Amino acid sequence: MAADRQLHLGAFMRPASIHTGAWRYPGAFPDANFNLSHMVRFAQTLERGCFDAFFMADHLAVLNMPVEALKRSHTVTSFDPLTLLPALAMVTRHLGLIATASTTFEPPYLIARRFASLDHISGGRAAWNVVTTSNPDAALNFGMDDHMPHDERYARAREFVDVVTGLWDSFADDAFIRDVESGIFMDPAKMHVLDHKGAYLSVRGPLNIARPVQGWPVIVQAGASEPGRQLAAETAEMIFGASSTLAEGKSFYADVKGRMRRLGRNPDHLKILPAAFVVVGDSLQDAKAKRALVDSKVHYANAIASLSIMVGHDVSGADPDGPLPDLPPTNQSRSAQERVVALARREGLTVRQLAQRLGGYAGLAFVGTAQSIADEMQQWLEEEGSDGFNIMFPFLPAGLDDFVDHVVPELQRRGIFRTRYPGRTLRDTLGLPRPENRFFKAAAAAAQ
Repeated sequence: MAADRQLHLGAFMRPASIHTGAWRYPGAFPDANFNLSHMVRFAQTLERGCFDAFFMADHLAVLNMPVEALKRSHTVTSFDPLTLLPALAMVTRHLGLIATASTTFEPPYLIARRFASLDHISGGRAAWNVVTTSNPDAALNFGMDDHMPHDERYARAREFVDVVTGLWDSFADDAFIRDVESGIFMDPAKMHVLDHKGAYLSVRGPLNIARPVQGWPVIVQAGASEPGRQLAAETAEMIFGASSTLAEGKSFYADVKGRMRRLGRNPDHLKILPAAFVVVGDSLQDAKAKRALVDSKVHYANAIASLSIMVGHDVSGADPDGPLPDLPPTNQSRSAQERVVALARREGLTVRQLAQRLGGYAGLAFVGTAQSIADEMQQWLEEEGSDGFNIMFPFLPAGLDDFVDHVVPELQRRGIFRTRYPGRTLRDTLGLPRPENRFFKAAAAAAQ
């Protein structure tokens, strides 16, 4: 392995744990989703552990599950990401701040402005997780009667990214002169009016904020379907993957990086981080006991609701002790449906067993000691199954503390994870170039 190949670690926060039973775990913070002091503690612990970024997932609907499940769930309500992350920017110095924002339900001008603002507020640590929003219940909150078809959502997303990045390039880096003597604040010759009129969007511009510190906030993407992979290959600089095995990870890694090469993009300018549920113990038996305890906190009503969401169809009426019935393709997340169906078939799981697994977390999991977890992570890195991981903590704060206090030092001892941040911006941390302004290339070159 090349000496300079290092793991990258993101933290998947929703804003607390994704595990449905996490809030009931002994010592956990049940009110974490709406307690800013807890969020500050988590962010500062992540920064102490030299994590690349705090990733704030988002959810635009509450009534997407039966009330029996809803009343037990802590994952469908949370702060707005772009309200929380600026607050966390004030109490951290290096930690990247990644927010989810939908290309289906939000206007590109507002998305561009909010992320540019976060980038300036944080000194260049913002990133945008580009999602098309798979949850059809969200459509009802935005004046729509039905969800936009899957492939059309991705076509719109491709145009959306072009518009947002074009708006970020509204001004040359040196457009704001602020010459007190002459009274000239901004040079109009260094302002570009986008005037975009496309298949889905019409946006005049320019954006009413200076170009972001990073040029563009880092572009993150999570789709694993065919349209999702292509969108990532064309636009993304980080992918939150969902590979459950090293073989799947290597296949996905080779596919997306291969697409980048064919498009003329440098594959090193994209970091692939599959989600990894990590439970750290003093021994393998201790770690397994922790996993079993948190899984036992999941009620079946939540488990079957989670399964229905993942497969894109209501399966609450299926025989709990029978196999998962055949399902038609979903208009929600097709890659998620395919993963769940494959898991059920591969392990011969009943609906009850599958639901219970999904009610906790059914994807890639590292459960063991700091040494065994580091062994697995190193193998994924060396065999090009990933560039790192988007860590899901089983419960908070103990699960986060366990990782930072035990796994991070082991990774650092092996020389595959940093001991300090390389610079101030998220692009510095990820080793990504600052994008050239597409409208003011000559001015940018002269400035350098």
